Amino acid sequence: MRGRSSVVLSGASFAAAVALLSAGIIAGQTQAPARPASAQGAAASKPYSPPRMADGHPDLQGMYDLATLTPVERPAGAPAAMTPEQAARLEQQVASRRARGSRPSRADRTAPPVGGDGSTGAAGGVGGYNGFWIDAGNKYVIIDGQVRTSIVVDPPDGHIPPTIAEARQRNAVRALPTSDAAENSGGTGAGAYDNPEQRPLGERCIMGFGQTAGPPALPDYFYNNLHQIVQTPDAVMIQTEMIHDARVVRMNQPHLPPTIRKWMGDSVGRWDGDTLVIDTTNFSDKTRFRGSSEHLHVVERISRLDDHTLLYRFTVEDPHTWTRPWTGEYTWPATDSLMYEYACHEGNYALGDILRGARVLEKEAAGAKK
Repeated sequence: MRGRSSVVLSGASFAAAVALLSAGIIAGQTQAPARPASAQGAAASKPYSPPRMADGHPDLQGMYDLATLTPVERPAGAPAAMTPEQAARLEQQVASRRARGSRPSRADRTAPPVGGDGSTGAAGGVGGYNGFWIDAGNKYVIIDGQVRTSIVVDPPDGHIPPTIAEARQRNAVRALPTSDAAENSGGTGAGAYDNPEQRPLGERCIMGFGQTAGPPALPDYFYNNLHQIVQTPDAVMIQTEMIHDARVVRMNQPHLPPTIRKWMGDSVGRWDGDTLVIDTTNFSDKTRFRGSSEHLHVVERISRLDDHTLLYRFTVEDPHTWTRPWTGEYTWPATDSLMYEYACHEGNYALGDILRGARVLEKEAAGAKK
């Protein structure tokens, strides 16, 4: 587990990776080649047989690292996939930049100027951890032999559909941040610092920011990327390293009554052949993933590609928010890394300091008016 850090650095690092992706593949506009027919034939002649539980269903259990350089949405003008050579070049650039950012900080460095120096990243604000603490991924997703340039695959342009007028109006009057808001963001204006309820859910240690817990479960492009699956015939548990979220999927059960609403919704599962299908409804209107409503409906499909890789595919639907449903997919590689406790609030003074700082600014502003 990596420690908590300034999300400004994460945003800058992820933005830089997306910029590299966009610049690196738009120039060539090259689609990754399909697998050779011989390879496809070999795969067809020897279909993969996953390990199975005692009840006969595939064993999905294990620890998985969701970190990836593939962004949720495709950079403008980019094709759906790039060549392995393009991916290797971009991955090397990311590795070089990470190595530079992970160098030890100088002990005699000066403090950043008041208000920051205006540059992008932690130094542009008030400082933060260096790159050693950030684990935003080092590889692009490969599915069906293609190096993907986005997690979103439908719509075909790799972009989340537009929001409808109803959603724009609804979100314009809501001061509360969405569940996937960064930990140092929130509502606009002074009201964002009036009380703890107006700070992001991740900052309050209720849910992992970046939608890492889901559903749908997305990479946070920051740190704490591990997910663990524990499986029984009656339930499947998905434990998330970030903010220690745990989803319990009840197998072959009806949904809870619509009057019962939950932060991560009510998840029920079933098997479709060798694929675990998770249907989630009953979201709280306090979650609002990407501005969604309590009518959010997420269907996830998890299956094994091989003994070391899961394929995670999801479809998001909310007619009160988007013009159409949208779908994404990416791989969950297995890892030998260990998941440690994320003690989010013990010794964490950030939230109280944020609110106290706002009160100081209000007093200073009131004094200046006199």
